Amino acid sequence: MKILLVEDHPDLLEQLGELLKEKRYLVATANRGDLALEMLFAESFDLVILDIMLPGIDGLEVLREMRQGRIMTPVLLLTAKSSVDDRVQGLDAGADDYLAKPFSRAELLARIRALLRRPGRKCDTRLCAGDLCLDTVSRQVTLAGETVELTPKEFSLLEFLLYNRPQPVSRIVLAEHVWGDDFDPFTMSNTIDVHIKNLRRKIDRGKSGESLIKTVRGIGFTIEEDCGGK
Repeated sequence: MKILLVEDHPDLLEQLGELLKEKRYLVATANRGDLALEMLFAESFDLVILDIMLPGIDGLEVLREMRQGRIMTPVLLLTAKSSVDDRVQGLDAGADDYLAKPFSRAELLARIRALLRRPGRKCDTRLCAGDLCLDTVSRQVTLAGETVELTPKEFSLLEFLLYNRPQPVSRIVLAEHVWGDDFDPFTMSNTIDVHIKNLRRKIDRGKSGESLIKTVRGIGFTIEEDCGGK
């Protein structure tokens, strides 16, 4: 799989490039919007990771020109802005998904895997498992059409498990994603178990039998159920 990485910050460009190469992706890089457009019209890519704030032309304009030129390569938009309006603006400009800075390595790789499973297709902003749906833009969760009220950390846990489906996610990776650098590895396992228990209680409401979130002994947690055809 060949990825075009577009980022103007030299250190981040190098770090992300090395991460992708470690995962055996073929990586081309650009540090300007106009250069990225030249590369996109000159060769084919399986995925574009595109920062919004770029010299030359910004990422949103790169998106618009790509789509106008009928380049339908999936685009993961990197943005320092995380309000609903900013997310909607990026998606309306042609992005398939977005990732707000700062983000974890594990989260970036999960988004990449999700997009590459759907080459050439527009990404739905909803992640669904059975009758449970999570909207990554509005940040609403519904169960059989009824709203489920989650705390911010419960939402982040559920979103991350859905993005990584069906691969199991370790407690450490979950902690890095949800709590960032503020987690204590000596106490975090119990904290995550408490949050997962509360999350299960909310999303398994009225469900008999096994929980949607399954425990993988010695590893962590996973969601295996088919999610809206994704």
